[in-house]
Amino acid sequence: MSAGTIPLAHGKPREDWVPYHGTVGMLALIVAEIAIFGIFVVAYIYYIGRSISGPQPRDVLELPIFNTVCLLSSSFTIWLAERSLKKSAMGAFSAWWALTVVLGAIFLGGTALEWKKLIYHDGLTISTNLFGTTFYSLVGLHASHVIIGLTMLSIVLIFALTGKLKSEHSKQLEVLSLYWHFVDAVWVVVFTVVYIVGR
Repeated sequence: MSAGTIPLAHGKPREDWVPYHGTVGMLALIVAEIAIFGIFVVAYIYYIGRSISGPQPRDVLELPIFNTVCLLSSSFTIWLAERSLKKSAMGAFSAWWALTVVLGAIFLGGTALEWKKLIYHDGLTISTNLFGTTFYSLVGLHASHVIIGLTMLSIVLIFALTGKLKSEHSKQLEVLSLYWHFVDAVWVVVFTVVYIVGR
């Protein structure tokens, strides 16, 4: 044992039980984000059915099943990418990571198409009624997090394709994966509240 290592009672050195600082930071961020999303979800639920003018959710909202499957599947592909990186299988990592980016982009594109229909075909904007205000606020908040996540995922993919990413970076990528899993989990709540309960 080196002089600078602080042992525990069970004999493991300090670096074996101290959590990675990036993980702690991301978990703290996620807790704060949960609070923010909680406020928007509660506001949406509170204002359901209170719009005095149309359109109403049941008139314009369709279940985004395909988008949801794509986004939730990306949690599985990013997990497979993590496993590949730990095994130094860089080709497999790049493939799974790229698929994660594609699935996230498909989800975002689907959201954009939904908004285009709602705005130009159904006449629902953020200022149309309470439903429009709360819908675009909540779904838009989630979409902004997807954009942030996709940006970070794309940067990592560039590093991987240029050979600058190694297996020793797995800890850092686990932190980013936590964020992406959070984005996916939040969508389950948003989907349930907006497209099932809200209709």
